[in-house]
Amino acid sequence: MDARKRVLVVDDEPRICDLLRIKLGLSGYEVVTTMSGAEAIELTATQNPDIILLDVVMPGVSGMDVLDKVRTFSEVPIIIFTGRPEIVQLAKRFGADDYIAKPFNPDLLVEKIKLVLGTNHDEKKR
Repeated sequence: MDARKRVLVVDDEPRICDLLRIKLGLSGYEVVTTMSGAEAIELTATQNPDIILLDVVMPGVSGMDVLDKVRTFSEVPIIIFTGRPEIVQLAKRFGADDYIAKPFNPDLLVEKIKLVLGTNHDEKKR
């Protein structure tokens, strides 16, 4: 049996973390959540997630800071959440693989995760 893919959810809104923990868990993923950008960097290094779902606008260490730091040591696929479309291109320049606009449809997010894990992740291994 294949190991479940580990998803790291990083969002400062507890409701988003709870929603995604339930939805992704029911979709067969192992889910780790944090509401802290600093902890997200540490968890990326220690938990080795298969993909990161990252809110851009967070207090303290922002999602852009997390993205920038993670890219210094990992090529893990990262999907950003944002309610600000102007941030998308900047995040892609920082190394984000994809984005989803807030508010988002959880079913669409699951499909996007499958797409990113099925294509981008394999391409980066080469």
